[in-house]
Amino acid sequence: MMAGLVQILLGLLRFGRFVALMPYPVISGFMSGIGVIIIILELPPLLGVDSPGGGVLGTLRSLPEIFSQISPAAASLGLGTFMLVLFWPRRLTAVLPSPLVALILGTVLAAFLLPGVPTIGLIPQGLPTPHLPVIDWSALPVMVQSALVLAVLGMIDTLLTALVADNLTESEHRPDQELFGQGIGNFLAGIIGGIPGAGATMRTVINIQSGGRTRLSGMIHALILLAFVLGLAPLAAHIPHAVLAGILLKVGFDIIDWHGLRQMAKAPGEGTVFMGIVFVLTVLVDLITAVGVGLFLSAILTLDRLSQFQLANIEAIVDGDSPHLTAEEKELLQRAGGRLVFYRLAGPFSFGAAKGMVRRLSRGDLYDALVLDFSEVPFLDTSAARAIEDAIQRTRRAGKIVFLIGLKERPRRLLERMGALAGLPLDAIRENRTEAIRAALDELGLGHEEAAKNRPAKGGQG
Repeated sequence: MMAGLVQILLGLLRFGRFVALMPYPVISGFMSGIGVIIIILELPPLLGVDSPGGGVLGTLRSLPEIFSQISPAAASLGLGTFMLVLFWPRRLTAVLPSPLVALILGTVLAAFLLPGVPTIGLIPQGLPTPHLPVIDWSALPVMVQSALVLAVLGMIDTLLTALVADNLTESEHRPDQELFGQGIGNFLAGIIGGIPGAGATMRTVINIQSGGRTRLSGMIHALILLAFVLGLAPLAAHIPHAVLAGILLKVGFDIIDWHGLRQMAKAPGEGTVFMGIVFVLTVLVDLITAVGVGLFLSAILTLDRLSQFQLANIEAIVDGDSPHLTAEEKELLQRAGGRLVFYRLAGPFSFGAAKGMVRRLSRGDLYDALVLDFSEVPFLDTSAARAIEDAIQRTRRAGKIVFLIGLKERPRRLLERMGALAGLPLDAIRENRTEAIRAALDELGLGHEEAAKNRPAKGGQG
């Protein structure tokens, strides 16, 4: 119930959009990994052998034993089911979904011709009795920790399943709505002694393959499960494991991102490496580790590229040779004779570029005046603001001139909070670029009067 409440809160705070921003290599690696997991885990029941346990690794280690104990009847039934769902005509899917046809035919065939094939067996019936939980205050810290873990795991599992569905249906889900609904479901499940639930990739893919496209298909799914719990369980008891395995084997093949794997072979690169890492970790370790590592690597790569882009938007101008300056501004910078450096900054700046900003802006120490143009900077984060503060304070400690131009509200507020603007004269922060450069020249003693003294007389040597 606590995990459900946390998920409701996450939905209200719109945390779902962060999972929806997951990069394609991570989604592709996750999808292919889930597909391979399904295929591996369904091999024992497909061949009529008891699952050895131990997950994927346990099944892989037991493959020699599994193949030595194959049940010909179960294997024939399972492979026949797989071939049926594989070659079922698509035009018939909307009327008769292939998994449903395979389930009915396989169950009937096993009941009359293959009586020894393992089946699901008895399923408990009836509804649980609602009861309110008993809170043990001494265990509350552990309960809160477990609730947070369950909520986050459920969020990731559900929203990744939703992304898989998006890829299959070329649609777009609402992540925060999914979280809110799942939280309500988990909260109510706790009242009747249920365990936390999340999105199920296998059932979702089967639903889509069977023609399901709206919320109505999920509601019908739940009602049919309720019908089995209330009285139809004896019918499900006769379904062979091999038939279910044959259906799920096809699901596993469908979940694999074959398009991504083909791109992986044709266009190797960082994305391909990340896809491969996520795939291997999903199969051999676990989903959360795979997604975490994939996101970390993708974030590092994105951060590196963004920092390079941001640093490329820092232009140091000394002699006025820049297409971004007016003719008057070029003339003013040429008049400075190399004593003034003008930095034009463009775009947002984040912590990834902070170190490079310190290195580039430190070149201002070589000049007598530093002019920073923020006219095209909509955003600074704390690290980037710290780099700018360092450049300003270092230049001022050296007794040199500093002017800032075009500071927008958000960057200015951050720099003020950090104390980067403390001690600067009021006229050191300007809106007009030309006036700021002219004021810096006046401070250097290179204003109009000084320029007139140094200007060659008419008719003199040009």
